[in-house]
Amino acid sequence: MTIEQSAEETRAAAEAPEAAKTGFGAPEEVGPVPDLTFSMSPHFGDWLESMNGSLAFTVLSCSKFIMIGRKPDADETVFSQGNFARCLGIGVHADMRSLTIAAKHQLIRLENLVPPGMSYDGYDAVFVPHRTWVTGYLDTHDMATMTNKSLLFVNTRFSCLATVIEGYSFKPVWQPRFITALVPEDRCHLNGMAVEGERPRFVTAAAATDVADGWRPGITDGGILMDVDANEIILSGMSMPHSPRIHGGRLWMLESGKGRFGYVDLVARKLVDVAFCPGFARGLALVGNYAVICLSLPREDKANFDRLPLGEIMTARGEKPRCGLMVVDIRNGETVAWLDVHEPARDLFEVAFLPGVRHPKVVDFMGDEIDRIVLMDQRP
Repeated sequence: MTIEQSAEETRAAAEAPEAAKTGFGAPEEVGPVPDLTFSMSPHFGDWLESMNGSLAFTVLSCSKFIMIGRKPDADETVFSQGNFARCLGIGVHADMRSLTIAAKHQLIRLENLVPPGMSYDGYDAVFVPHRTWVTGYLDTHDMATMTNKSLLFVNTRFSCLATVIEGYSFKPVWQPRFITALVPEDRCHLNGMAVEGERPRFVTAAAATDVADGWRPGITDGGILMDVDANEIILSGMSMPHSPRIHGGRLWMLESGKGRFGYVDLVARKLVDVAFCPGFARGLALVGNYAVICLSLPREDKANFDRLPLGEIMTARGEKPRCGLMVVDIRNGETVAWLDVHEPARDLFEVAFLPGVRHPKVVDFMGDEIDRIVLMDQRP
C-alpha cells in the first residue's frame, strides 16, 4: 500500500516547476469546458461512412471524450461530447457493448444501452457510465479490455502493466526488468502497450531509467520499445515513442518526438517510416488499410517542440503543428482525411475505432440526462 509520498517522490514534487518546463508531463487541469468545435477535410465524413463504424477520442487538456458518427440516411458527420476528468486511454470491448475510459483517479466503464439492431432517438449506441474503479492517481495511459471484460492498462506512475482487483487500487502484472521498485515515481514513463489476443506483447517507454522522473532528461533519444515476453529492449534511441499496435501482421507505432509513424522491422530492429505527423503524435487506431492518428499542439506556458527533434523537423518542412486527427493510408503514407479540433483543445491522447457503430452518443455524470436513464432487470 502506498499512501504517503516516498522520499524520491517528495523530492520530485519539490522540483516539479523545473521538471514541468519540459512540457511533457501531466498538463495543468482545467474546469468543465463548453463543447468543442471542429473542422474537417471534405472527404472525412465519406471515409468514416465507408468504414462502417465510428471514432472515439479523448482530449486530455479539456477533459473531453468525443464520439464521431454519421446520421443515418443523412450526409452529416455528428459529434457527441462527454466530460470526464483528465481522460486518457480507451479500452473497447470486442462486442461493442462496452468501453472503458481512464480518468484522473478512476477507470470508468460505459455500457451501450441500445439493444443490437435497435436505435434510441436516432442513435444506434448510447454509452452510459455503469461502473467505476477508484484507483487513485495512476496516470493510466494505454488500456485494453479483454474478452471477459477484464482490464489491462499501463500504470505510468508506478512503471508497470496492471489490472484492477477488488479491494485494491491495482494489481501489477508486469514490469520492465530495469525497474526495481513499484513506487509512484514515473521512473521510465511507461506509456504504450500493444496487445495480441489476450496478452500484452510490446510496450513503449520514454527512457530505461530507474529513478524518479528519470526519463525527462532523455526525451530526445532515450525512448525504447520492449518485448514483454522476453522483457528485453528491442529498439532504443527514440524520442518519446508511443502507441504500439499490432495490425495486419505488423507492429506499428509512433515516435512522437520526431513526428514519425511507421512499422517496426523486428528482424532489422528499426522503425520503417510510413508518414510524417505534423504535431505531437500520440494515440493510434488502425482499421483496414488506414491509420487514425491523434495530433497535439505544444502545451501552453511550457516549452514548445524546440525541446524535441520535432521542432527542427517541422521548421525544415515548413509545417505548422495541428490539433486533431489525421487519417493515413498505410499502403502509401498519404493523408486521405483530417479533422481539426479547435481551441481551447490542445492535447489529444487516444483514439479508438468502433466497428459497426454508426451513430453513437455518450452520457456523462454532468447534467440531468443520466438521472433519467434507469434500467430494471425484470427477468425471472
